[in-house]
Formats: sequence, structure tokens, C-alpha cells
Amino acid sequence: MNSRRTSPPAPGKTPAPAASPWKASHERQRDREVKRDAVVRAAAREFNRKGYHNTSLDDIAARLEVTKPTVYYYVTSKEQLLFQCFVAGVERIRAAFRDVRQLQLPARERLNAVLRRYGEAVASEFGWCMVRAEEQDLSPAMSRHIKALKSEIDHGIRRLIREGVQDGSIHPCDPKMTAFALAGALNWIAHWYREDQSLSGAQIAEAFVTVFEAGLRPRAGATELGARRESPRRRVRRPSAAARG
Repeated sequence: MNSRRTSPPAPGKTPAPAASPWKASHERQRDREVKRDAVVRAAAREFNRKGYHNTSLDDIAARLEVTKPTVYYYVTSKEQLLFQCFVAGVERIRAAFRDVRQLQLPARERLNAVLRRYGEAVASEFGWCMVRAEEQDLSPAMSRHIKALKSEIDHGIRRLIREGVQDGSIHPCDPKMTAFALAGALNWIAHWYREDQSLSGAQIAEAFVTVFEAGLRPRAGATELGARRESPRRRVRRPSAAARG
């Protein structure tokens, strides 16, 4: 049987590489992630506009101009979609904590950096879901997961406040109550802020941090004042004119 020998490539030429199935798979995965992100963002906008219970997957599909089965390809239920919207917003804050962890800065400056990112996240399309997700009728498992993530953020803020009090960059205060006050003020942005307003989310966050900065900054003589409040001196009563004779 005659066999045909493959001739070697011409001098100076290299054979074209075969198409890699892994590259194609990677591109498909990236395309899927982009589309899934679009589904989550569309859901966040609809939840923000109409509320969770008044939004259907048909509404989300209509916003994307796709069919409902297409939406189901990326999520299994509306509940999971709300949770993904919540995570998308909270992950921005978690990333901020990771970013400031290694910075050689006073704790107040690291806290301010986290609070800016917090404010931007709440002013984003995910703000409503971040603030209101826990109030919806979710499964016990999903509610626990949401509470755990919110607790992680809360304790991260408390930790930076304690570090700031210790390094002298934050006025002595109750870390728990201060963390509640900061998060409560930032969370309320989601109730009134809309993307079409004159200020951007970053500008809103910066304005809030400027207010916080004034309250957190140490004051001269604060330590001595606190000590006097803890140990008030007894008032000395001056004798009356009759007693002086």
C-alpha cells in the first residue's frame, strides 16, 4: 500500500497552530459571565423601581429584550436573583476592607476609604437590594447568609473604629453605636438617591464621609474633658451672709 509522506514546511514558514478548544471555552465562559452580570443588573434596577414582590422574571426579561427561559439559564429563581443583587453590592464593601488591610495609614483614613466605597455601593443600582433584601420573604438559609454578610461588614467597621481609638486618629467612642450610626446614615441613601440626580454616587459618598470626618476626628483636650466628666468635683457651697455673722 502506497503511503504519502507529508512534506516538511517551506524554509522560513511555520505551520499555523491548531485552534485551542480551551481558548474557545474560556471565551464562552467570559461571555456567559458578562450576560449573567447583565441579568443581575437588570434585576437590581427593576427591584429598585417596582419592589421585589411587584417584579416578575418576565419584567426582567423584557428589560433585557430576551425570553424568560433565557433568564432561567443564568439563575434558578427570583429569590436567588435578589440574593445575587445583594452580594454584588456587598462585595464592593468587602473588597474595600481587603484593599485597606495592608495600607500603612491611620485607622481613621482606612475607615474613610471603606466608607466611601460603602456609600458608592449603596448609591449604585444594587443599593435597594443591599438595604431591603433581608425584609423580603426569603428562605431561612438565604436569610442567614445575608445576615452573616451584613454582620461581617458591621464588625469590620467596628474593628477599624477600635483601631482608630487606639492609634489616636479617632475620638474615643463606643465602636458598636458608632458603627450603627455610620452604616445607618449610609444605608438611608438607598431610600432617596436616584442615578439621574445631579450628584454622582461617588460625590454623595464623599459628602457623607466629610461629615463623618468632622465627628470622628480627635479634639484637643478631649481626654482631660472625659476624665472630668467621669470624676466630677464636688461643688463647694459658699456660706450665707447670716452664717458669716
